[in-house]
Amino acid sequence: MADQTPNPELFELNNGTMRVVVTNLGCTITSLSVPGKDGKVADVVLGFDSVEPYEKGLAPYFGCIVGRVANRIKDGKFTLDGVQYSLPVNRPPNSLHGGHIGFDKKVWQVVECRKGETPSITFKYHSADGEEGYPGDITITATYTLTSSASLRLDMEGVPGNKPTIINLAQHTYWNLAGHNSGNIHDHSIQIWANHVTPVDQNTVPTGEIIPVKGTPFDFTSERRIGDTINEVGIGYDHNYVLDCGEEKAGLKRAARLKDPSSSRVLNLWTSTPGMQFYTGNYVNGITGKGGAVYGKQAGLCLETQGFPNAINQPNFPSIVVRPGEKYQHSMLYEFSVE
Repeated sequence: MADQTPNPELFELNNGTMRVVVTNLGCTITSLSVPGKDGKVADVVLGFDSVEPYEKGLAPYFGCIVGRVANRIKDGKFTLDGVQYSLPVNRPPNSLHGGHIGFDKKVWQVVECRKGETPSITFKYHSADGEEGYPGDITITATYTLTSSASLRLDMEGVPGNKPTIINLAQHTYWNLAGHNSGNIHDHSIQIWANHVTPVDQNTVPTGEIIPVKGTPFDFTSERRIGDTINEVGIGYDHNYVLDCGEEKAGLKRAARLKDPSSSRVLNLWTSTPGMQFYTGNYVNGITGKGGAVYGKQAGLCLETQGFPNAINQPNFPSIVVRPGEKYQHSMLYEFSVE
């Protein structure tokens, strides 16, 4: 007998310093509260107060895990082992974030919930062969853990069934370190440990080139205020960075360091993936969120660690194919501090 579909619920992880609220609908982080200067606590992620708006599809991927394949697949087509597959073109002319009903819109099972000093929650989802056009079934688990007083770790794993498939998960939280309701992120500064970026065509799909950031508005190899160059890159940043120069720690490499001057909050992000989409919330437009806050354009930014977009159609990009007997693994560590 098949497992009954669970209901969407909210769950809290709390270690006394940091409080994270997640829902099993899309493994979504709905709230994340951390101290800033003078110990003042604020919720630093965009989202809604209850699960209903997420269920109604009002969130532009706020806080969720996106998949089976994050980001864009050109024209919604790819070939694997000589067989061509067609995916839903839900962001014409491309397939985006897993199609019409991606992992972000699925209610995951809660398989473990731990309290204590390092509270954690593990979600599980089984994606069937043919779901949203993707070949092969795959079982996904995602575990959020408060690993220390001010750090959150996410570990994602995918185990394919008896057929090869493609998988590339991303965590799609929109961050505003000044507080979710504090306006745009132009005053934030960021450093990204990437000497290269994958340039895109007019439909935001990588061309296949890998180009140096030096001397361009994409250069965040040293910390810079985002607002200084955001208007030099079209409607804002929405680009995949090649994480090629960060130091390593516990098997993860440094991806980004984000800082908000008003609260002195800092977020350091570490990951196991080759790329990170830096997205400045360019399509957010007048969404009423938590506590009645209205989120406008660029009210938050995403740091989506990932395999490269459209990698299945670009042989020179790191492969996102997983075959039976292999395992997809993706870990991220978010470390908060004040300085």
